[in-house]
Amino acid sequence: MTWTQRIVGAVRSLRQPDPKPGQSLVPRRQDTVRDYPSAGLTPSRLIAILREADEGLPASMFALYEEMEEKDAHLYAVAQTRRLALTGLPWHILSATNVTDDSRRKLADQAADYCRHWLGRCDNFDDTLQHLSLAVGRNIAISEIIWDVVDAGLRPVDFIPVDFGRIIFDELDQPKLLADDDDREGQAPQPNKFIIHTPHNASGHPQRGGVSRVTSMIYLAKNLAIKDWMIFAEIFGMPVRVARYGPNTTADEKRELIHMLESLGSQAAGLFSQSVELQLLEPRRAGSGAPYEGLIQFLNRELSKAWLGQTLTTDIVGQSGSIAAARVHERVRSEILADDMRKEARTIQRDVLAPMVRLRFGHDVPIPQFRRITDRFEQRSAQADLLERAINKLGLSVPKPWMHETLGIPADQENKPTTPSNADQ
Repeated sequence: MTWTQRIVGAVRSLRQPDPKPGQSLVPRRQDTVRDYPSAGLTPSRLIAILREADEGLPASMFALYEEMEEKDAHLYAVAQTRRLALTGLPWHILSATNVTDDSRRKLADQAADYCRHWLGRCDNFDDTLQHLSLAVGRNIAISEIIWDVVDAGLRPVDFIPVDFGRIIFDELDQPKLLADDDDREGQAPQPNKFIIHTPHNASGHPQRGGVSRVTSMIYLAKNLAIKDWMIFAEIFGMPVRVARYGPNTTADEKRELIHMLESLGSQAAGLFSQSVELQLLEPRRAGSGAPYEGLIQFLNRELSKAWLGQTLTTDIVGQSGSIAAARVHERVRSEILADDMRKEARTIQRDVLAPMVRLRFGHDVPIPQFRRITDRFEQRSAQADLLERAINKLGLSVPKPWMHETLGIPADQENKPTTPSNADQ
């Protein structure tokens, strides 16, 4: 390491003090209070919610996203499919791969073992990863790291998700957290204390990213279409009641007659004078039917495209497909999953693994890598073939711990029987 790198590391350590033990964000009463912005939602109201989020107050937008998934079964299904494809995979910690020096390789392996040990002891770490996956829709998710003094050093002992209602943004679009019910200005997250996952903020504007924002207008259109469809179904399935009265009928009798006709629709019974002629006209059933079902199916396909990049793995009603098309659509899903995995790994390495290593080993130790295990036989077989060519034909040296972790083969342990290799036979 050069002197310049040492100076930069020292400056960073001065700028980022050690995190304080314990929880900094105490629970507040406001976290249990819920708004319902989707009630009576209109296009103008939706635009107002999005503009409010752009101004740094995304609480209504986050509450709307939560309601959207609760009220729309198709949106809930595709959102869960996108997130579970990521969180359903097991994870592991790899040693840093860009290390060639033997001494630094040993330090890198020690750092990886250390992170693997302490994260494995945190029961809530998997829950935090699920919370961070919500950033796919909201484009931001924050979790607090609870540090404690163990063996004369700071160790992560717990992870607590931060309620979305506590997140605001300053004029530079940097996230801030509300400390209590009376806090309106918010506080900047403490260094090395919070995991901040923003997977889609390539432009530096977290409020305008996320798949939920893209699908909010689709949700509104679908919600309005379903309401109209329910009204249409109620009218279409009920006969029209027509009563003809005589010329001598008084105004009070007419009003009473109207009331009876209205009650007849729900009670299926009425009392009328002999002078009243009652008719029940059945509605005409056109062959083409109403347009609502086709509109909702179209909007469902748009939701699937936004979340999964394709439609064949969610719904094939009214569509024709082939094995080749299905494979193409599945490949699109795989590419999206790979992108989600890369972004998650980048966040965990930056906000979790890096502070753990620096607080334990200092700034000179390579940071381990966070990886999801896809556990697909085809991928492992291709990796094995690649390693075989790299080692035997190209003469490259590959670290054994990395090979074991990549291929999913446990390393040899003392006092445990193993299958002998060809070299031992």
